[in-house]
Amino acid sequence: MSVLAVGVSHRSSPVALLERVALEGQARLKVMSEMASAPSVNEVLMVSTCNRTEIYADVEKFHPAMAAVTELLSWHTGVPLSELTRHAYVHYEERAVQHLFSVACGLDSMVVGEGQILGQVRNAIKDAQQAGTLDRVLNDLGQRALRVGKRAHTDTHLDHAGADMVGLGLDVALRRIGAPVPEAAHASEPSADTAAGCPVAGMAESGDPADEVGAALPDPRPLTGLRVLVLGAGSMSALAANTVARQGAGQVTVANRTHERAERLAECLTEAYEPIRSRAVPFDSAAEVLSEVDLVISCTGAQGLVLDRDGVERARSTARPLVFLDLALPHDIDPGVRELPGVDLVDIEDLRRAVAERGDESAERAGAISLVRGIVDEEVDEYRSGRRAELVAPTVVALRDKARTVMESELSRLEGRLPELDDKTRGEVTYAMRRVVEKLLHQPTVRVKELAAGPDGHSYEAALRELFDLDPATADAVSRVERTPGEQAREG
Repeated sequence: MSVLAVGVSHRSSPVALLERVALEGQARLKVMSEMASAPSVNEVLMVSTCNRTEIYADVEKFHPAMAAVTELLSWHTGVPLSELTRHAYVHYEERAVQHLFSVACGLDSMVVGEGQILGQVRNAIKDAQQAGTLDRVLNDLGQRALRVGKRAHTDTHLDHAGADMVGLGLDVALRRIGAPVPEAAHASEPSADTAAGCPVAGMAESGDPADEVGAALPDPRPLTGLRVLVLGAGSMSALAANTVARQGAGQVTVANRTHERAERLAECLTEAYEPIRSRAVPFDSAAEVLSEVDLVISCTGAQGLVLDRDGVERARSTARPLVFLDLALPHDIDPGVRELPGVDLVDIEDLRRAVAERGDESAERAGAISLVRGIVDEEVDEYRSGRRAELVAPTVVALRDKARTVMESELSRLEGRLPELDDKTRGEVTYAMRRVVEKLLHQPTVRVKELAAGPDGHSYEAALRELFDLDPATADAVSRVERTPGEQAREG
C-alpha cells in the first residue's frame, strides 16, 4: 500500500480550470466514494480550497489507481481528461507525504504561510469520514499533517511574517479604492483574545479558532470610515469580517444563506470591536445593500454566481465607487461587473498576479520558510521510518504463525509417540516448547523491525521471508485481518 497524490493548484493551472475542477458538498462526497470503490484504491481524502483541488489515496497499484482517480475527476467535473492531465501533478509515496505536509504548513499556498489551510485540511478529514473513504492509513497521515502544520506555525511564526489571502486581497482592494495601504498591515487575523473570547461563526465549526488565526500585528486602521458588505459566514468570511472590523471599518454588514450564522457573526463583531456598527441582512436582500457600501467581500462556497452583472447594475442607485473582493472558487461575482461605471473587481487571478509582482521576500520571511522546510523534511523522515517498521509487522506475524504451526505439529507427534504422558508432564513440555520458540524469535523480530525503519528497510523484510521460507501471500493476508491484543503485544 502506498500514498498517491493527484491535484491541480494555482501553481499548475489557470484559475479558470481551478474553478471547473472545484467540488463542494455532496458532489465532493460522491466523487470520493466512487474513487474509493475503484480497483487498487483503498482510501481517499480530498483537499479542496480556492487555490487547489487535491486527491490523496491509499493505493495498491500506481497506474490503475491514478487512472481511476483522474478519470473520475474528469467525469464529475466535465473537464476533458487530456486538459486535466496537462495541468495536473502527481506525487507518489514519500513525495506525496512531503507534498501534503508542505500544503498543511502553508508552503504551497498562493500566500506562503497563510494559516487557513489547517482548517481546510481538518475539514477535508471530516468530509472523508462522512463519505466513508477514510481508514487507518490516510487518517493517520491527515492527523500527522495537522500536527506538522501546527508545529511549523508555532515554532517558526511563518504566518506572522507575511500576509494571508484576506490580507493580500484587502491590500489590492484598498489600492483600487484609493485608501492608503500600510506596509505593516499584512497579517489580517483578529487578536488571540478576540478569537478566544468571541468565537466567530464558521471558525468554531472547523475546530479551535487559534488553529486558523494568529496574533494581530499593529495596524493604523486603513479602513476607517469605509462601509463593508461580507457575503458568507464561513471561516474565510468570518476572518474577513474580523479583519475589516479591526482595521477600522465604519460599518460591517453580513449576509449568509443561514441567517442565524450571519446574526451571530454580526453580534460577535459588535462585542469585540465596539463602537463598530455591524448588522445581518437576509442573503436574498444582499444586493439591496450595494448602494450603501464601498467594499464587498465574498467567499460563500456557492457553485453558481451570487451576484451577476445585471443584478449589480439594477441594485446600484448611486455612482459612488464600489470594489468587489471575490475570494471564492468558483467565483461568486460575475466578472462582467468590471464593465459597470465606478465598479471594480479583485479576484483570485488578481491576487495571483499581485503575489508574482511582490518581489523578493523579507529576510524574516525567508528564514521562516527555510525553517519550515526543515521541519517538513524531518517529519517526512519520521513518517517514513514508522511506515517501514509498520510494513514489516505482517511478515513478523507470519513468522510467528509458522513457528506456532511447527510447534503444534511436533506436540501432536509427541502425543502419538508417548500416549502415557500424564497431563502435568504434557503441560510442562508444551510450556517449555513455547518458551523456547518465544525466546528464539524475540530478538530477531525486534531487530528486523528496527532495521526496517532505516534505509533499504524492505530488504530486511525480504530476507526474513527468504530465510524462513514464508509465503508472501500468507504475510499479506495477515495484514488484512484483525490481530488479537496478545499478538500485537508479542510483535512489540
